[in-house]
Amino acid sequence: MVKRARFEDYRDRYPNYEFELSEEGILLMRCHTGGGSLVWDWKSHEDMADAFADVAGDREIKVLIHTGTGANYNADWGRMPDGELPKEPVYDAMPGVRGLHKLDEKAWYNHNLMWNVLNVGVPMISVVNGPCNIHSEVPLMGDIVLASEDAYFQDVSHFPRGQVPGDGQHVIWPFLVGHNRGRYLLLTGRKLPAREAMDWGAVAEVHPKEAVLDRAWELARELAKRPHLTLRHTRQLFTQELKRRFLDELGHGLGRETYAQQEFFPFGGGMEPLDRPWDEKPWT
Repeated sequence: MVKRARFEDYRDRYPNYEFELSEEGILLMRCHTGGGSLVWDWKSHEDMADAFADVAGDREIKVLIHTGTGANYNADWGRMPDGELPKEPVYDAMPGVRGLHKLDEKAWYNHNLMWNVLNVGVPMISVVNGPCNIHSEVPLMGDIVLASEDAYFQDVSHFPRGQVPGDGQHVIWPFLVGHNRGRYLLLTGRKLPAREAMDWGAVAEVHPKEAVLDRAWELARELAKRPHLTLRHTRQLFTQELKRRFLDELGHGLGRETYAQQEFFPFGGGMEPLDRPWDEKPWT
């Protein structure tokens, strides 16, 4: 999915992803919805895959800073700023195999998202500016992960609501914190505070909320002093082992998640808030 891209081509392409490029060649990628915290819906999910493809294809940048906006790194899945929920199809109610094809398309986008993040060709500094409870694997694939004091990590969109956690978090958490801790987090949906995440090795530094992005810029400017090819090949060096893990397990996990979704989506097609019981049936 990665092809040659230039900042001018993608800077205004995505409504949920804002880009700024500094004179030193540092690219700031800020996730948002309407200037507030990112709301995960299918559009922002699919656009993130494409946005990272553009970043990965930009050979002019020297460092990437990836962060969220507002109080949270991201917000509840499908929860619009006005509190309304998008209307999603009940896939198993679609005629023929259309629903199965739609689920497969979602898995395809997720596969692209993971690989496009890993294919970013320069050092990536992730700034988790607040709670991160969906797709935490994205910032955790950064080379340096910073977090605000009020941040925490949690996977509420999978096992706690009745889905297989197979779209990337099953790879990154055991890779970073060990198999036992990783599967414990995914099975319980526990909130992992930023400082504990640092103790576990998933986060490099924790700072006050108002200071964490400034610290990222400080680090980025220091990194950007190095030769361009040194930066690019160091990123490739550091992602090689993680790419092996994703190559071995991402398709496997997505396959199991997609298969099991055939049971979930007759109940989950409306994408209600994620703290509901998985088998609750509010749809008629």
